[in-house]
Formats: sequence, structure tokens, C-alpha cells
Amino acid sequence: MQINFSKLSGAGNDFIIIDNRALAIHLTQPQINALCTRRTGVGADGLILVEPSLHCDFTMKYFNADGFPGSMCGNGGRCAVYFAFMQGVTSAEPEHFSFEANSNRYDAEVTNSETVRLHMLDARDFRYHMEIEGFACTFVNTGSPHVVIFADDINAINVAEKGVAIRRNTDFFPEGTNVNFVEITSPSSIALRTFERGVEEETLACGTGAVAAAIISRKLGKILPNSVKVTVKSGDMLEVSFSENMQNITLTGPAKIVYQGSVTIP
Repeated sequence: MQINFSKLSGAGNDFIIIDNRALAIHLTQPQINALCTRRTGVGADGLILVEPSLHCDFTMKYFNADGFPGSMCGNGGRCAVYFAFMQGVTSAEPEHFSFEANSNRYDAEVTNSETVRLHMLDARDFRYHMEIEGFACTFVNTGSPHVVIFADDINAINVAEKGVAIRRNTDFFPEGTNVNFVEITSPSSIALRTFERGVEEETLACGTGAVAAAIISRKLGKILPNSVKVTVKSGDMLEVSFSENMQNITLTGPAKIVYQGSVTIP
């Protein structure tokens, strides 16, 4: 079976995106894992199938790099919207899209060339004052589960070692969690490094992680405004904005097609 795909980057998060509106493509967990494996496959943090929807412009089916279905991926959602825009998927308003993901509706806009703003769900399930692996941890679910840890210098942290230990701490997180290390860089900006569940390593960016880091930073009074600049590992910047009551959350940042190709699946 030969499949056409596009490789997209959302601030460094990279995704294999496939147009499956005809519902002709059925990939197994090992096949998705092989496609996402770097050096021997296409290589990506995850794979997205763009499929039909009865209620929205399209459905986003997201799979982590391990090949298993994932929870919400913010940068993946932004890339899926840019892919739909470039593929000419019909929407009610030009450059405005709605899509389904994990039975939830999301809205987004292509705001200018290679920039997408995604409207997120409200953050929930806050947990504070957890001591794990010697770190003071805060937890929030922003569509995916996230631990937020503040540090004076995130570049001094071994994210792979510390991240995986917290991610696999089943006493606190029976289903696992993503782990974010955050450095406050100004009253309105933060720097972020993320260990992602499902990828099982540090990624160059994480959209739901950026939202988690910004919301927790604001809740704890570490930043002042309701619009936060988030510099991720790739060096790109995401912007997280929200209302005074920390609802109406948006995630804005770059999304671009890196290359397009075809691959043969045995």
C-alpha cells in the first residue's frame, strides 16, 4: 500500500499528516510506530489522520509516536488546521476551521502565512504541592495531562532522566503524564522544555504543555498578563492567551509544511 503524506512542523513538534477523508487508509499500531521512528522511518512526534466529520470541517485522529491513540495535541491540532487549509478542505468561513478530536470540538484560524491560532478547552483537574523526585510539582489537564515544574535554569536539568521518572510515577499518575520544566524569563514570558508521554523523550515543542505552563505560571502569580510568550526548545515562540478567569484559552504559533512524499506500507 502506497500512502501520500505531508510532514508538518508546529514550532518544532513534527507530525506526519495523511488525508484520509475517503476513509481508505487503515494503519496498525506497529505501522504508525514504524513511520514515526526516526532514521528508519519518516520520523515524527506523532501521526495525524484528517478524516470526515458530521458536525465539523474535519476530524483529527492523533496517534503518538509509539503508535497508540493520543490525547489532545495542541501543535498537532494547529498543524492539522494548516494542512486542511492547504488541501482546500471546505470550511464555513475562509481561513476558519472547526474539527473534532477525542469527541471534542475545536475552532481555529489561519491568521497569516504559516501561523495558526487554536481555541483550546478550559484547563481542569488542578493539583498542587506534590513533591516528586525532589521537585515541587503542579498538575493540570489541558486536553492532555501535564506536570509543571519551575526552575531557575531549565538548561541545567537532565530532562530525559528527570522527565521519564516523573512521567512513569504511577502513584501520582496511573495513566502517565507529560512533564514540563519552566523558567520565568520576564513578567510576560517563559521558557519551556517538555518530556512527552507517548513520544517518550524530550520534544522540541509541546502545545498543550505550553498552555499548561502559561496557565500555572499565571495562577501562581509568577507572570502578570493574560498573554504569555512561550519559548520552546526549538527556539520558536508560542503565544498562550486567556481571559481574566483563565478561560477562552488560545494557542498561537507557527505551522508549516516541511516536505511532502509517499511511503510504501508493507
